[in-house]
Amino acid sequence: MNTKRPACAAPALETPAPAASQTYSYNNLQYCESASTALAEEVALAIAYNGISQAVMLVTPTDLEDFIVGFSLGSGIIQDAADIYDLQLSGSGSAQYAQVTIANRAFWNLKQQRRQLAGTSGCGLCGVEAVEQALPQLQVLPGAPLPPAEWLDGLRERIGAFQPLGQHCGAVHAAVFMNNQGELLLGREDIGRHNALDKLIGGLIRQKIPTTGGLAIVTSRCSLELIQKVLRAGIQTLVSLSSPTGLAVQWARRHNLNLIHLPQKNAPRVYSPALENQA
Repeated sequence: MNTKRPACAAPALETPAPAASQTYSYNNLQYCESASTALAEEVALAIAYNGISQAVMLVTPTDLEDFIVGFSLGSGIIQDAADIYDLQLSGSGSAQYAQVTIANRAFWNLKQQRRQLAGTSGCGLCGVEAVEQALPQLQVLPGAPLPPAEWLDGLRERIGAFQPLGQHCGAVHAAVFMNNQGELLLGREDIGRHNALDKLIGGLIRQKIPTTGGLAIVTSRCSLELIQKVLRAGIQTLVSLSSPTGLAVQWARRHNLNLIHLPQKNAPRVYSPALENQA
């Protein structure tokens, strides 16, 4: 579990104690402004590979090393974590920089992609220059059985322990990993839903946590780029607290990925090759 202190804006120290908030009236509506409200932070992270600028992403400034490893793999820049030789972070405040040294084969492939990303917290495919890059050829997973139903019981509540930032200041998404024993092991948070998943994947790689038989859980909207990241990471089951898109379901079924939507009140909805094979 991520034990780093949540990256939220600190309360204004100069605010007198009795005046914790002020109320304003506008167009007959009452508005309350709290001087002590904690806000999620975001910074611009510029990533360069072998000295060549590749992406500028808006991210929550926690677990940046995990993010860069996961982003590199999830975006198809590297095929394996061993392709990263070195990773150096610099900068301060709202401007952060990452210099990543990667293997020659990975750098060659990167140059062939001709990508120049200008990322935001809301989109995972910004700057892609061709349809082929948005819809790449990815390896089909070998297939895995569905997780036991009890693993999903109370899951929404249980992952709260892995969302310290969300509970403290909100405005962030979370991605959590459950191992093949049904144990929640690792969680990552970010203002960007795909960033949170990148951080989780990077954390799994850097901590050498086996993913066989386990599953990833995302709290955000489940669209195509999240499916692609999970496929590249080799995770065979993805649980989403929000409904998936039609294209996400198509890709999950085509690539043997178990995709499970966990609604807030209804029973889990399964979009799974494993379920179809049992029918």
